[in-house]
Amino acid sequence: TGAQQSATVANPASGTSPDLLPHFQLEPEDVYIVKNKAVSLACRATPATQIYFKCNGEWVHQGDHVTQHSTDRSTGLPVMEVRIEVTRQQVEKIFGLEEYWCQCVAWSSSGTTKSQKAFVRIAYLRKNFEQEPAAREVSIEQGIVLPCRPPEGVPPAEVEWLRNEELVDPALDANVYVTPEHSLVLRQARLADTANYTCVAKNIVARRRSASAAITVYVNGGWSTWTQWSGCSTSCGRGWQKRSRTCTNPTPLNGGAFCEGQNVQKTACTTLCPVDGAWSEWSKWSECGAECTYWRSRECSDPAPRNGGRDCHGPELDTRNCTSELCTHAAPGAEDVALYVGLVAVAVCLVLLLLVGVLVYCRKKGGLDADVADSSILTAGFQPVSIKPSKADNPSLLTIQPDLSTTTMTYQGSLCPRQDGPAKLQLPNGHLLSPLGAGRHTLHHSSPAAEGADFVARLSTQSYFRSLPRGTNNMAYGTFNFLGGRLMIPNTGISLLIPPDAIPRGKIYEVYLTLHKQEEVRLPLAGCQTLLSPIVSCGPPGVLLTRPAILAMGHCVEASAENWSIRLKKQSCEGTWEDVLQLGAEPCTELYYCQLEAQACYVFTEQLGRFALVGESLSMAASKRLKLVLFAPAACPSLEYNIRVYCLSDTQDVLKEVIQLEKQLGGQLIGAPRVLHFKDSYHNLRLSIHDMPSSLWKSKLLASYQEIPFYHIWSGLQPFLHCTFTLERLSTSTCELACKIWVWQVEGDGQSFTVNFNIAKDTRFSDWLVPDNEVATPALVGPSAFKIPFLIRQKIISSLDPPGTRGADWRTLAQKLNLDSHLSFFASKPSPTAMILNLWEARHFPNGNLSQLAAAVAEVGKQDGTLFAVSEAEC
Repeated sequence: TGAQQSATVANPASGTSPDLLPHFQLEPEDVYIVKNKAVSLACRATPATQIYFKCNGEWVHQGDHVTQHSTDRSTGLPVMEVRIEVTRQQVEKIFGLEEYWCQCVAWSSSGTTKSQKAFVRIAYLRKNFEQEPAAREVSIEQGIVLPCRPPEGVPPAEVEWLRNEELVDPALDANVYVTPEHSLVLRQARLADTANYTCVAKNIVARRRSASAAITVYVNGGWSTWTQWSGCSTSCGRGWQKRSRTCTNPTPLNGGAFCEGQNVQKTACTTLCPVDGAWSEWSKWSECGAECTYWRSRECSDPAPRNGGRDCHGPELDTRNCTSELCTHAAPGAEDVALYVGLVAVAVCLVLLLLVGVLVYCRKKGGLDADVADSSILTAGFQPVSIKPSKADNPSLLTIQPDLSTTTMTYQGSLCPRQDGPAKLQLPNGHLLSPLGAGRHTLHHSSPAAEGADFVARLSTQSYFRSLPRGTNNMAYGTFNFLGGRLMIPNTGISLLIPPDAIPRGKIYEVYLTLHKQEEVRLPLAGCQTLLSPIVSCGPPGVLLTRPAILAMGHCVEASAENWSIRLKKQSCEGTWEDVLQLGAEPCTELYYCQLEAQACYVFTEQLGRFALVGESLSMAASKRLKLVLFAPAACPSLEYNIRVYCLSDTQDVLKEVIQLEKQLGGQLIGAPRVLHFKDSYHNLRLSIHDMPSSLWKSKLLASYQEIPFYHIWSGLQPFLHCTFTLERLSTSTCELACKIWVWQVEGDGQSFTVNFNIAKDTRFSDWLVPDNEVATPALVGPSAFKIPFLIRQKIISSLDPPGTRGADWRTLAQKLNLDSHLSFFASKPSPTAMILNLWEARHFPNGNLSQLAAAVAEVGKQDGTLFAVSEAEC
């Protein structure tokens, strides 16, 4: 047999060393059988007297070996090389049982050596792909993933991609890469990426092509800016003017949606008709003059020319000679003397008038404080308060007049400062109070609404304030003195707290608070930055504040130190935006500080100006809160019915603007608002509608879903983003609408709305809307702006500012109010307790619970029996 023959050992060749085992110079390697072609296995060893192959544990017949002998020139040892061929039939005999393998065994006089195993496999590549790429339509800048799972094969197939039959090379295009699972990924779709894509799989046996997938990159249209209004269509009387815009920013391409809305706007205009001038009647003739002439005149005033009318034609002075006895000639010398005397008299009168004016000005200047910027503050400087002195026998009893709501108050007694004791509220002897003297006086406070137009008009004349809104819907203003106060913009969560003594005594400031529309103020953002809050102005800039004011505004960030870097930005007078504070880091200046809470931030600032909160994501887990709101027409006379899904930053001011906009459009809320966490994953927001009864309604949406690009949402600079689902009912009698609306982000959380609504009469969600007649007080001046009575506040400050025994001081109060993370900031101020109480006022007005604050203060007092006690009557 072959085994017996291969076991026979021949005599070693002459010159071989009896002490050496064979070692292999060439070992058999893995091979693949392609179709029916046999493969060759070879091995070479030295010193070797015999070499045989063993395949799957059986010796190969000696006659199947091809042997070649040689001698190694360097060592003189014999070299033996053996080859065998393996056919497809040999491999298929054991197919399915185990893999086919072969191994060389070499003999010498010293023993045997085995080579490595070489596996022989039948190569193949199946025809059908396990997954092929599919055709898609995507918007520009959207990511694309084309999956491809090649056919099964041995050896495994290599995959490459073709774009319009040209090889796609990721090394030449940074926008393209191929995943380990062979999917082709386009990071951001470009117009040039519109093509047919083919997945190609190949190995040593065959080359397979998938079906081509047509990728269409479309661009939704966007409106250009409006042109300037055209001139009025008529030169006299009532006409119209128009302006237009085009859907070219960008132009819709490859089936992208056309712009929604009108491309032309018209408005009525009135042009004043020109009036030509006409002469009045001639005046009477003058007396005959020294030059023997007399004259008469007329004016172009009957009517005067206006609105571009023509001037009168002809002379306005008529002169004639007179030769009667009235014509007399005066001596030249006498005439000159009269002229000189007249000029001297006029000069003397002018000098006297100038002196009188200087004296009057100096007297008025001495009687008024130079810090008063406007005369209106004499009647609107502060809210009048009435202070009752403490009883002499009970100096610890604090009393304050609670009624601060009236605008006319009567004061009894002197308005000069009293020196009765440190626990009494002292009024400064300023320029507003000193002229009144002692006795009974009545001070009137003007209504803020009455002076609103005047205030805005004054601001508009100053260059820095010309970007402020001209209306008062998003603006609050008031006049404040050392007693402080509060400004609020209703239904926005935006307020400005001016603490007591923040304004120096003797000074009075007109202060404003403004919410800006984002299209009015350009806030540059870079990289992954996003706007997290409204843009708010308070001012005027440059005023002197001795204590920080607190600006409160909402935000939409889900804050975490590992996901976000949040900065407070302030606009300089030159218009550039600067970082003035990084939250979580040590402040570079004591002028600014920020307390960030779940839905609002409180900015301490000693310099008023324009502020915004900007965040930069540090990871793809960073997320913003979006408010999802559904609106639809309140009345629907036609078959079409539009559902608008707004995706808003989750702040009160944006929701207020959308509600006002929808009221103008005649819209109504059809579902309770939802919150969606939008992540920095570069994935777009998708919206779809489902489960409509097909017998009653149908959707006009051609695609399975709509998308809002990621960057449009993430920047935060486009406040009213929305998608519209246009539905059509099959009959005007259909009023019940039932469907589901899904809003989700790829690889992110989603929200669904179950709409079950009667479009004709359902108003169950109207409670979510802010009533039109809601009345809010935008400005509160003096003690009425604070929850804590002034005298009690002063006593808390004087008791807790000094270090107390057993820690009974302001630090313990901060801990009780969960503000102990800000101890270093509070400690940097002259009165840490005042900072804590100011922050409490900003966070809890107007619905704060004074009893809880009193309990916290009482807890501090228990640690030191010498501290005061705060009674419920005082709170």
